[in-house]
Amino acid sequence: MQRLAGKTALITGAARGIGLTFAKAYVAEGARVVIADIDADRAEVAAHEIGTAALAVKMDVTDQASVEAGIAAGVEAFGQIDILINNAAIFTAAPVMEITASDYQRVFDINVKGALFTMQAAARQMIAQGNGGRIINMASQAGRRGEGLVAVYCASKAAIISLTQSAGLDLIKHGINVNAIAPGVVDGEHWDHVDALFAKYEGKEPGQKKREVGAAVPYGRMGTAEDLTGMAVFLASEEARYIVAQTYNVDGGNWMS
Repeated sequence: MQRLAGKTALITGAARGIGLTFAKAYVAEGARVVIADIDADRAEVAAHEIGTAALAVKMDVTDQASVEAGIAAGVEAFGQIDILINNAAIFTAAPVMEITASDYQRVFDINVKGALFTMQAAARQMIAQGNGGRIINMASQAGRRGEGLVAVYCASKAAIISLTQSAGLDLIKHGINVNAIAPGVVDGEHWDHVDALFAKYEGKEPGQKKREVGAAVPYGRMGTAEDLTGMAVFLASEEARYIVAQTYNVDGGNWMS
């Protein structure tokens, strides 16, 4: 039995990586998906790859009008929005004494403000529909603890964990379950950027940081986007109806909480 049959999910940052993997997993479970991404061309490619169950929309999560237009496009195409995955995010790293106001603002605009107001807009649609819904925020093990070179990103993901708790407690009265997933280190094209930052600030050779973090995972390797799909499907399904305001670590044992 398909666990998400008849549901429509909007996934931000879904043109590639974890978001695209989630979209494919949701379609396999019977859902229709809105591939929401600031990269409209790549979103179109992703939607074409998935097929008629997917719609590409250009969405800038820092722009409230863009968010609302994306949700409206999803409703026009599929009739409803039942699930939101707040996946769009960026990473930065620098020693505390080198953090700039512009870097801070960009990370918080996308990772926190974007998630909050996309959640608000999606919840407004879900409330109007009257059938409840599911919101899944993408946190991180970085939100569980600080890291010397990653203060801004860690703080943004700690904010996501807190927002998940507050929104979960507030929105459950409307039948909207808000929960989060906290991945550990997940392999993918974004790691070229992450690895380069650590090479710059820690004096490491290219690829060295990636090898080190993978070896440090108790499971024995870095995670993959596919490792996260089971939790993403579960939290969107009816099986998770009594789960509210929780953040689940899916990290190969990297962090225990």
